[in-house]
Amino acid sequence: MAHGTTPHFHNTEGLRQIEVGSKEFQCIGALPPFDHPHVYLDMGKDNEIVCPYCSTHYVFNSRLAPGASNPPSAIYHDAAA
Repeated sequence: MAHGTTPHFHNTEGLRQIEVGSKEFQCIGALPPFDHPHVYLDMGKDNEIVCPYCSTHYVFNSRLAPGASNPPSAIYHDAAA
């Protein structure tokens, strides 16, 4: 399934924290086939959020482009999209 304009991030590397350039996105946990349900996360007025499935700590970084992450390897690209 294509995910359109909502960025998807993963934490296959087991990082303590991932910086993201979007406050609304989906976390998939690890790369498939070891992913968890793709959960929509919305930071709202906050600048950080923890995924309720995998406990990845996401921090908003306004210097990053929307959909970008630090490290860049945390961006999930769906091969079927």
